[in-house]
Amino acid sequence: MALNGTTAELKAKILAEALPYIQRFHGKTIVIKYGGNAMTEERLKHSFASDIVLLKLVGINPVIVHGGGPQIDDQLRKVGKKGEFVQGMRVTDAETMDVVEMVLGGQVNTDIVNLINQHGGRAVGLSGTDGPLIRARKMMMRGKDNPEELIDIGQVGEVESIDPEVITVLTAHNFVPVIAPVGVGKDGESYNINADLVAGKLAEILKAEKLVVLTNTTGVLDKKGNLLTGLTAKQIDELFADGTISGGMLPKIGSALDAVKNGVNSCHIIDGRVEHAILLEILTNEGVGTQIKRR
Repeated sequence: MALNGTTAELKAKILAEALPYIQRFHGKTIVIKYGGNAMTEERLKHSFASDIVLLKLVGINPVIVHGGGPQIDDQLRKVGKKGEFVQGMRVTDAETMDVVEMVLGGQVNTDIVNLINQHGGRAVGLSGTDGPLIRARKMMMRGKDNPEELIDIGQVGEVESIDPEVITVLTAHNFVPVIAPVGVGKDGESYNINADLVAGKLAEILKAEKLVVLTNTTGVLDKKGNLLTGLTAKQIDELFADGTISGGMLPKIGSALDAVKNGVNSCHIIDGRVEHAILLEILTNEGVGTQIKRR
């Protein structure tokens, strides 16, 4: 069926609008933290996979770091455990760590890889323990009201170092790396690492053009619920200080802030509940979330 004039003009305009962005980002790396509703709703899963394939086909190099909180919680319930969090970080005892490794490194990672490949991509799944890609050290949380207090939350780690060699090789051979955020310590013990923190650090190490974080919100909101965008690192610091950014957004925005302070050109906190959110944010003028700029 032929397009009518109005529809054809609109589609042509959209395609033409993408061209300068494709030219600007060709050959560049974009690290994408994949989580939230985009991982659990079928239509959003398929739109995500097709977005990744399209980016790769036009010469952009996506690298995916995924979460899996809802899937972990579902499996924990099946074994009679309830997820517990401290300042947005999952408390991880030995039994929970076994579940985390099984769900992230097995079920979730495999599902994402298969979906991208079904859409015509060439994805390869990795765990941070492969290589090892991610070296971790134990994280101790500081008390919210008493910074001198240190809270032990189990086998939860922070990134000590990342060896990007395997990612660089895969990307050069037109594969899409899909990474589960599990690291290994000096003693060989596995650590559960927040996916936002891994994505931010990986973006720094890879000297990525962008860090894109999919969330279940429209982006960073002010205290009245209005979307904020075009923010600088200084403005983000101010939002931390006055309590505008809190709870589960802390690790997301914190990793984004560190990334832009350490060389990543921009970070985008976008609404993963919108179909094709990645393409809209990267290849159109308006975007669908909050952009944080280096300066």
